[in-house]
Amino acid sequence: MRSIYLDHSATTPVDPRVVEAMLPYFSEIYGNASSSHVFGRQAESAIEDAREAVARVLGCKPSEVIFTGCGSESDNLAVRGAAWAASQQGRGTHLITSPIEHGAVGKTVEQLASLQGFDRTILPVEPDGTVTPEAFRAACRPDTTVASIMYANNEVGTIEPIAELAAIARERGIVFPTKPGKPGGRLDRKSTVLGFNCLDFLA
Repeated sequence: MRSIYLDHSATTPVDPRVVEAMLPYFSEIYGNASSSHVFGRQAESAIEDAREAVARVLGCKPSEVIFTGCGSESDNLAVRGAAWAASQQGRGTHLITSPIEHGAVGKTVEQLASLQGFDRTILPVEPDGTVTPEAFRAACRPDTTVASIMYANNEVGTIEPIAELAAIARERGIVFPTKPGKPGGRLDRKSTVLGFNCLDFLA
């Protein structure tokens, strides 16, 4: 019986062009990028070139691109880091998210609330999964510091009105990380257009 693979949104074979581009780093340019010797400097240069390329795609500064091990690590870094920083600065401990967020965001917010004293609001969504700007605006409080709403949901396919939500957050000084999900490569992802603070973007 012939098998047909229909789970490319979860994981997919690496494009042969990517394999070809990466091969030298497995056999020739294999130094630790933090080392000061020539092999390390070669690896560091490659990473910085990649950082600049990603920055061009996202419309941001290279210094704003942080490479992590996976999307979940990125989500944790963005949400937890922003929440802790705001809390330490005395700006508040209220977080906003939705019930259809990726677990990396939902569980992080849940843990911050249950174990570390943060307050959270889980926004209602429309039948199609949309978070309306009106509901988001109504949930914002003076002590709201982080609001994380997924740009495109990988399970139900909802594309949120992210620019409108980000504008509301920006007006109130709320850090707004977002996750484009699996369709990320096919959506507008420039912070200058959409207004988010952090974007979890997967290769």
